[in-house]
Amino acid sequence: QLQLVESGGGLVQPGGSLRLSCAASERISSLYIMYWHRQAPGKQRELVAGISSGGSTNYADSVKGRFTISRDNAKNTVYLQMNNLKPEDTAIYYCNLKVRTMDYWGQGTQITVSS
Repeated sequence: QLQLVESGGGLVQPGGSLRLSCAASERISSLYIMYWHRQAPGKQRELVAGISSGGSTNYADSVKGRFTISRDNAKNTVYLQMNNLKPEDTAIYYCNLKVRTMDYWGQGTQITVSS
């Protein structure tokens, strides 16, 4: 079964940057959409960004201009570059792959933005 493995989380100061990676365990040959979601303590999970197999992207208003989602098909990996991080970006970040009727989730990676 396909698995998603996230990496790149950690502690960063406000204004800093991090890049998250989400690697799929196998090549995805079908049309797909990969999302990054996040869930802060006591809050509902929210969509952060998405990228389709065709390269179309979308972002939550709260991260537009600061976060960039991208993909490397050769590495079966999607990235989330996060710049100018704010304390309100603190959350567990999950990657989520939708392909055909299947829905896959990564294990989550913690991002903490604090001075």
